[in-house]
Amino acid sequence: MIPAITIVRMTGARDRAELPLLVLGPSLGTSASTLWTACAAGLTDAFDVVAWDLPGHGHNRSVPDEPFTMTELAAGVLRVVDDVLTQRDQPRGPFFYAGDSVGGAVGLQLMLDVPDRVVAAGLLCTGAQIATPDSWTERIGKVSQSGTPVMVSASAERWFGPGFAEREPERASALLHALSDAVDEGYIQVCGALASYDVRDQLSRVAAPVLAVAGSADVATPPDKLREIAHGVQDGTYVELDGVAHLAPAEAPDAVARLLREHFLGEQSSGEGARREESPGMTVRREVLGDAHVDRAVAGTTDFTRDFQELITAYAWGEIWTRPGLDRRSRSMITLTALIARGHHEELAMHVRAALRNGLTVDELKEVLLQSAIYCGVPDANTAFRIAQRVLDEEGIS
Repeated sequence: MIPAITIVRMTGARDRAELPLLVLGPSLGTSASTLWTACAAGLTDAFDVVAWDLPGHGHNRSVPDEPFTMTELAAGVLRVVDDVLTQRDQPRGPFFYAGDSVGGAVGLQLMLDVPDRVVAAGLLCTGAQIATPDSWTERIGKVSQSGTPVMVSASAERWFGPGFAEREPERASALLHALSDAVDEGYIQVCGALASYDVRDQLSRVAAPVLAVAGSADVATPPDKLREIAHGVQDGTYVELDGVAHLAPAEAPDAVARLLREHFLGEQSSGEGARREESPGMTVRREVLGDAHVDRAVAGTTDFTRDFQELITAYAWGEIWTRPGLDRRSRSMITLTALIARGHHEELAMHVRAALRNGLTVDELKEVLLQSAIYCGVPDANTAFRIAQRVLDEEGIS
């Protein structure tokens, strides 16, 4: 049973066909408009932004006769995204994706089911498993008996971080009204899909770059749920928003827009109010090579080079440089010798800087190059000394 999904356009008609497509997914009980409008305002200059509504939510009043799974829900989303792409003369083309809660879970499912379609994803306040089957069964019972309004009070406590409802009363009220207006059966069917949803053992198959954003005050999908995603996928970055609970796009729209632009476009942001954690490979890569070098490499990544960048981050930096058998000083000395021996002068300056960052003294660097002169050849060592001297001069090291 593939449910019908309704798309809400958030970008004006002018020039949107020239912009990359960004698809936004909702949280259970919310509508696309109430959750994403404020955040989308910071994205529509760079993306053709569309959001989708769950069955029985927002503009989507359609509810299937039979229950559906998360796989089928993701298929319904993909079907309507394909309609949008066909209208853009890009049938079965790629797209960016961001989703909150069940919308984030759909993003994970899409990256598992159609890995060639999602360029990169931002997954907010979600999990590879959300809550427990028993808790969903209990919620289904409550809504079956009393309707979605019975969830409003508990959701007001669970959805919003401290002080949000007082700071943004209209936005908070609109979100709670969307919950109250949701069709009971649609809400129940989404609960049923979440009750059987668990892709924790499949995270390692996700290859697209993933930004996992947690709210520090989120009790529905606590930060550990997002860390699990960031650490489980092949290329994950974890960010935590201080004082935010379960609806990050509505609670911190400007911060979420900045994070998504940074993740999708490589734009630099201040990161104010956010704590960032990256994959182990990316963390070590930054520690060894420096933020400036890695940021340049990330910003210069293209569709053609992305797979290679992900490969070296995951395996060279995530598997080899993190092994406990050798310290980083020793690994730097080995790497310098190998680069000299193979004549990879274009990489040598970068690793001279890395060796100094890893604790090699200038005298130790000189000894490595002298040793290489004997075992690799004087001409190669001569070039290495010239490159190393240039680095020392640039770094102001005598």
